[in-house]
Amino acid sequence: MPRLVSRRTIIASLAASAALPQVLDAGAPRTSVRPKARGGTPATAAPAAAPTAERVQNAQSGAEQLVKGSGLSGEVGVAVADARTGLMLETYNADAGLAPASVAKVLTSVYALDTLGPAYRFPTQLLTDGTLSNGRLDGDLILAGGGDPTLDTDALADMAAKLKAAGVREVRGRFLVYDGYLPYERSIDEGQPEHVGYSPAVSGIALNFNRVHFEWRRQSNGYGVAMDARSGRHRPEVTTATMQLVNRATPIYTYNRKGATDEWTVAVQALGGAGSRWLPVRNPGEYAGDVFRTFARAQGIVLKEPETIRRFSGRVEVLVTHLSAPLRDLLRDMLKFSNNLMAEMIGLTASTVRGSRPRSLKDSGRDMSRWAAKTYGMNDTLYVDHSGLGPDSRTTAKDMVTLLVRVYPKNQLRPLLKPIAMRDSSGNTARNHPATVDAKTGTLNFVSGLGGYITTRDGTVLAFAYFSADMDIRSRLTKAQRDRPPGGRNWNYRSKALQQKMITRWEKLYGS
Repeated sequence: MPRLVSRRTIIASLAASAALPQVLDAGAPRTSVRPKARGGTPATAAPAAAPTAERVQNAQSGAEQLVKGSGLSGEVGVAVADARTGLMLETYNADAGLAPASVAKVLTSVYALDTLGPAYRFPTQLLTDGTLSNGRLDGDLILAGGGDPTLDTDALADMAAKLKAAGVREVRGRFLVYDGYLPYERSIDEGQPEHVGYSPAVSGIALNFNRVHFEWRRQSNGYGVAMDARSGRHRPEVTTATMQLVNRATPIYTYNRKGATDEWTVAVQALGGAGSRWLPVRNPGEYAGDVFRTFARAQGIVLKEPETIRRFSGRVEVLVTHLSAPLRDLLRDMLKFSNNLMAEMIGLTASTVRGSRPRSLKDSGRDMSRWAAKTYGMNDTLYVDHSGLGPDSRTTAKDMVTLLVRVYPKNQLRPLLKPIAMRDSSGNTARNHPATVDAKTGTLNFVSGLGGYITTRDGTVLAFAYFSADMDIRSRLTKAQRDRPPGGRNWNYRSKALQQKMITRWEKLYGS
C-alpha cells in the first residue's frame, strides 16, 4: 500500500528533483506541434568585418524614405545593431511605444529560460488523499495540473493506463481536478471574437491547447455534428461542450456557459457540405476531467463526475506523473507556431516559480516587464500578457534590440527562432537571397512586427526589430470585425513588404 506523505514532503522532493514545479502548492491541435530540430549559424561565427560607426553615418534617412514610400498608415519603429558588439547601426522612431503582437514571445522565451532553465519539464499528476488496499482507493482521486501547455488526449489515456498499473481498480471518493497552479482567465484577450481558437481560457491545466474539435457533415435529414477531444491516437466525444444548429445567417457562432458546459450555437446557412474547426474551451478543468474520466472507465475504473478545485490541503500521495517535453522544445514550438496559450502558461509558470504568485495575466505580464527592465534595461516595455495578443502591451524597437544583443552570446534564443523566407519583388521566395533571417513574427489587426537576427553574406550577425501599428483604425473595429477586418489584409501586406525592404537594405549596408 502506498505510504501517505505530507504535502510539504512532496513539495520538497519535487524541488529536489529539479524536474517538477511545486505543483502541490495550494496557492487542437495538430497531430504534433513539435517541429524537427534544425541547425543554425553558431553564435560564435565571426563576421569578416564588424560594422563601424563610420558605416552607420547617413543611414537614418534611408529608413525614413522606405517608411514614407511604403504607403503604410500608422506608426513604424525600427532598430538594428551589431549582435556581437552592440553597436546601434540604425534607428527610426525606435523609442516609440508600439504593440509587439507575437514578437512579445521573444521576451517570454528569455524570461522562461532564465527562470526555469532549458531542461525544465511541466508535470501533470494523479494524486490521492486516501489509502489504496486490494485495488480499492478509499479517498479522493485528484488530477492535478502543473502548468503543462502541451498536455493532450493521448497523455491522459496513458495516465489512465498507468493508474490501473499502479493497482487502482476502484475509487470510493470524489474525482477532483486541480487547476489552481496558475490563475484562471476566461479568455487570453476578451476583445477577441468568442469562437477563435487562439484565445481560449487559461488555468493550471490545459488539454489540447484548451480547444475542442467541432465537426459537421451534411446528411439526408440535416447535419451530423460531433464535439470531441481528438489528438494523435484518440478522439473521445465530450459532454462539456455542446453544439446546437440554428437556422440563421448571422452571427455564425454564439456562446454561453451553463454550469460546467460550454454551449455553442452555429448558423446552419454558414456550414456548407462538411467541415471542422477548433473552438476555444472556457472550462479547462471540467474539460480535462471529462476526457480523463472516459479513459479511466475504459480501464475499468469508474469515477464520479469531475469537480474542479482551485486549492487543496492535507496529506497526499503521488500515484502517476506525466512530464512534458523539455522547455527548450516547447519554446521552439511556441515560437514556430506562435501558440498563445503556450506563451501564457509558460510565462505564468515562470512568474509563479519566481515567487510572485500572479493573480492574472496582467499581473504576470507586469512582473515580466519589471524583470526585463532590471535585467536587460528594457525600461520602455510594459506587457499585459505573455503572448502579445492583448493590444495594450507596449515595447520599443530599441528595447527589443537591446534584449536581442544582450542574450546573443548565450546562444539559447537564436536556435529556437523560425527561419524567415526572404522574397523577391513578385512575392516569391528568393532562394539565393544573401541574407538569412531567424526571427519571430507578430500579427494583430493593423499591427505587424518582426524581431530577431540577420546573418549577412560576410557572416555579420545583426539584431533587429521592426514594429508597425495603426491603432486608430484598430480601435474602430467592432468585435465581430476582428476575425477578418476590412482592409486588414492589404495593410498587413504593405507592412510585410516594408519589413523585407528593410532587411534587404540592412544586408547591403552592413554585410559587404
